[in-house]
Amino acid sequence: MTSADSTAIFTHSWSLYDLITEHNYMSHQEIYAGVEELLRLRTEQGHYRLLDLGCGNARYLAPCLQRWPPAIYQGVDLSEAALAEARSYLTELPSQVILTHGDLLTAVESTDQTWDVLFTGFAIHHLQPEDKARFFRAVGRCLSANGRLIMVDVVREENQSRESYLDGYLKFMRENWSKVPPEQLEEACAHVHDYDYPECLSTLQEMAAAAGLDCTRLISRHAQHYTLLFSRSAVAKI
Repeated sequence: MTSADSTAIFTHSWSLYDLITEHNYMSHQEIYAGVEELLRLRTEQGHYRLLDLGCGNARYLAPCLQRWPPAIYQGVDLSEAALAEARSYLTELPSQVILTHGDLLTAVESTDQTWDVLFTGFAIHHLQPEDKARFFRAVGRCLSANGRLIMVDVVREENQSRESYLDGYLKFMRENWSKVPPEQLEEACAHVHDYDYPECLSTLQEMAAAAGLDCTRLISRHAQHYTLLFSRSAVAKI
């Protein structure tokens, strides 16, 4: 499976993701309120540089960035349609904005920049375990000394199989996503079934620690949707 395969549903129909988020089916409103608070706290420490991996159309992160703007924002995504929308959402951001069409793992492994904040929203669960480990190693390499990785993603329960997780999540989608047209709902369910490979929290912690990110904080949890903050153990705040 390639990253392009895993995001194909949104590459062709980004409006489906917007429909899901508009009805808050994945708790975006609560999640991004927490993300904004993390950015506020980071801004108190001075200027920061942010790399957004799998940025999509940046619809929910953009208001947070406008209130607590980074010195530089770079967003990376495989969907050209999403990036085109991101330009409009980020147009008033008082920062240098760079939008890059590409694969998030390639982007983080190849960056020659140092970043104070890396953000990724509902993207890393598409990677296979070995690629998740590569992701964390790359993050550990390119984060500044006091840098943070903010990860919003789906997470399995400890000792829960992928099959059990999928059964529960697909049931959640079919019972709760009532405003999504049936054909699109089944398309989304097929996408989740074929391309979602979430890890349990302990596995993510182990991968992060192996990359030098020894401190993991659970910022919020809304059912299967987690906000996690990874940093080096020497970092005293957030």
